[in-house]
Amino acid sequence: MVITSVNRDDLEDGGSHHFALTVEQVKRALPDARVEVLTPDFCGDLEAVARVLEAGPHVFNHNMETVARLYKRVRPQADYRQSLDVLRFAKQHRPEALTKSGLMVGLGETSQEVEALLRDLRDADVDVATLGQYLQPRRRNLRVEQYVTPEQFDAYRDFGLSIGFKMVFSGPLVRSSYMADVVSADL
Repeated sequence: MVITSVNRDDLEDGGSHHFALTVEQVKRALPDARVEVLTPDFCGDLEAVARVLEAGPHVFNHNMETVARLYKRVRPQADYRQSLDVLRFAKQHRPEALTKSGLMVGLGETSQEVEALLRDLRDADVDVATLGQYLQPRRRNLRVEQYVTPEQFDAYRDFGLSIGFKMVFSGPLVRSSYMADVVSADL
């Protein structure tokens, strides 16, 4: 089961109490359920991250979304290093939980930049990566710069596995919660 929400920067705690209470209630109602949370970065508030982790999710997911060079354009309200710090803290705070992050390709990044992001994620001790094709949801959103080939998605998966990810899901239709049941079962 994946629990997520839109960013709640309007709340003092970024919505971390809501995440924690939801995880606790799901675990109480469905004790055999495997719980993954897909969270914002909580504006770098590591106490908020800890609050969510202490509720006991099996998987902590925070998406990087794109490579470092494109971060300001793709995620203007986010910070590349801050997102990595959130993921690193999550693994340090609750080592038994899997950490996970995803990105979309096709926004003009190079394969070397994707590999650099995957290395940064491994340096932050992230266990699982997802890579999918970016698709423009509306005309006002960023345009697709390229459609990545299945062979390139395979190459990204192989590279990720070669540098130590436990799992890498990479393909045009892969999304952040892709195969969440398999990731949770890996515990």
